[in-house]
Amino acid sequence: MKRDMDLIRSLVLEIENGRDWFETTSDETAEILGIEGNGVSKAEADRLEYHLTLLESAGFVEFTHTGEGWIAERLSWKGHDFADSVRDEEIWRRTKAGASAAKGFTVDLLVALAKGFVKKQIEDRTGITLDL
Repeated sequence: MKRDMDLIRSLVLEIENGRDWFETTSDETAEILGIEGNGVSKAEADRLEYHLTLLESAGFVEFTHTGEGWIAERLSWKGHDFADSVRDEEIWRRTKAGASAAKGFTVDLLVALAKGFVKKQIEDRTGITLDL
């Protein structure tokens, strides 16, 4: 499965805004278990679970796992830094375009690129050159 950075960004921002529950039981699994489904296909549930696992392994979010889903306990410092660097839609658009032009990226490079755009925006708006 490919990593979807738009989904990663969306999940981090949702968690920052208070979302703490992520259902990962598909309708197919619910039917087998004899419980009510929630309109999530197996592919959607697998995709969500994969990306939640990525967030956890990257150290962005701490989760508690249940049989039905994931509970977001908190964003880490790294998760907050990621959210702060990609929150603005224009910065996110420019960051993705830069990563695409480079034909590859790591999460650390993506965050650094976004922070570079934020730094430039601060310098342009304040006239203060930041030495970071």
